[in-house]
Amino acid sequence: MQRMEYFDARRKPHNVGKIIAALVLTTLCIFVLKQSPGFGGNNVFSRHQPGVTHVLVTGGAGYIGSHASLRLLKDNYRVTIVDNLSRGNMGAVKVLQELFPQPGRLQFIFADLGDQKSVNKIFAENAFDAVMHFAAVAYVGESTLEPLRYYHNITSNTLLILEAMASQGVKTLIYSSTCATYGEPEKMPITEAMPQFPINPYGKAKKMAEDIIIDFSKSKGADMAVMILRYFNVIGSDPEGRLGEAPRPELREHGRISGACFDAALGVIPGLKVKGTDYPTADGTCIRDYIDVTDLVDAHVKALNKAEPRKVGIYNVGTGRGRSVNEFVDACKKATGVDIKVEYLNRRPGDYAEVYSDPTKINKELNWTAQYTDLKESLSVAWRWQKSHPHGYGTN
Repeated sequence: MQRMEYFDARRKPHNVGKIIAALVLTTLCIFVLKQSPGFGGNNVFSRHQPGVTHVLVTGGAGYIGSHASLRLLKDNYRVTIVDNLSRGNMGAVKVLQELFPQPGRLQFIFADLGDQKSVNKIFAENAFDAVMHFAAVAYVGESTLEPLRYYHNITSNTLLILEAMASQGVKTLIYSSTCATYGEPEKMPITEAMPQFPINPYGKAKKMAEDIIIDFSKSKGADMAVMILRYFNVIGSDPEGRLGEAPRPELREHGRISGACFDAALGVIPGLKVKGTDYPTADGTCIRDYIDVTDLVDAHVKALNKAEPRKVGIYNVGTGRGRSVNEFVDACKKATGVDIKVEYLNRRPGDYAEVYSDPTKINKELNWTAQYTDLKESLSVAWRWQKSHPHGYGTN
């Protein structure tokens, strides 16, 4: 058998020098790796630290999740973002990484929450103190076309996260839910005590997830601190212009009305399509409660701070004021300075005529009140980001 001699005395001296240099370089690389936060036992994300709250933000590369991550980081939380980037943007994560480059502040994990092995591995290798679960497909119209995808993505994935939390003893969950779980209540405004009769797969999947969370929290030994936030129509963006909303082009048809308004103002699409003018409302268009994303993430942080073991808090997050789609379009025209062309079409499947919140409970119990309630101003802030980022965050 042939044996290779690395230190053969017959070799030329310069070969020995190369070997020594390689050994020195290898040693140096190992030393650098050992000093990095991601190497073995030195990974600060893998151990609990007194005075530091480590929050897992699922869907943290998305519109709402990235804004929540920004707020948490500003408030000195340790943050782990998990996202498969199917709807999120790596560009948003990069912005956060540039703002908070210090070791132990932020890590990003590319993973699919529908993969049980990946979820279990993430929880086993990281010491989370709390979970903010945003990750979800979230378009009403799309949910009627792809219901099974919504039940898998929302309901099944939430179950996997709960199982991993239970396995690793993570006790605090802030769950991102929706007013779509109420369906079409007989009266307005909506309170948390009203029955939930969702009318589309998106709302039904979220309600199922809520039920699973509540049932698990009641089980013996769970000791869960749970907050469920049912929020309304989210608009706006970071007031300092660091983050914004950048849905994928193929999802524009199902996306938020604000995104469609901005696309029309930028000339990306020829005009705005308003779906439904025969609803039983004052002007025939849907009425919604538009909540600024900055207010929304503030509610999440307040919920995190108020979460208590063996208790479930359920809160509507909205302004308490309904605005029609026509009102919204007028505000968008003023915010952008563009006379957007509007085309009126038939109703969108699964939509409801009127929905706005009664925020009394969250006002009293979490000391939270919406601050950014000027529709035109919220849209103006978002428009500034859109104008400076006409292609969103760019490619992932």
